[in-house]
Amino acid sequence: MTKNVTDRVILKEVYKIYYSDFCNFDKEKPSRDTKIYVPIDCELIARNLNLDPEIVFGRLYYHLNQKHGYKQEDGTLIALFAKQIGSDRHVVQFPLLSAVLAEHEQSYLRFTIPLFLSIIALSFSIAAYFNT
Repeated sequence: MTKNVTDRVILKEVYKIYYSDFCNFDKEKPSRDTKIYVPIDCELIARNLNLDPEIVFGRLYYHLNQKHGYKQEDGTLIALFAKQIGSDRHVVQFPLLSAVLAEHEQSYLRFTIPLFLSIIALSFSIAAYFNT
């Protein structure tokens, strides 16, 4: 059975691959239409995660974009992932992606650290029980 990766894993992979592209934007010789919207390759991300590219696209476009995109007071839509911005195709709003990933990482740690500490405490309890 193939694995079903979490949103955090997908976002982390996008961040890892495209962070340098985001940072290296040159206003004098732009490689894309805007700095904040970075074009991504869903097939590359899918290959790195051993997933079908349509899963990556679908999770970003249908799920994560709906969950984390928002409308500003003036009615402007801010998309986490868009099919097209200007001439760039399949783009992520990188500062928003960074914020969403930070929340996912924080939630992951908030769950994982207590679980790990509980397992250690249980191990000590079991060891103490058998040593008495």
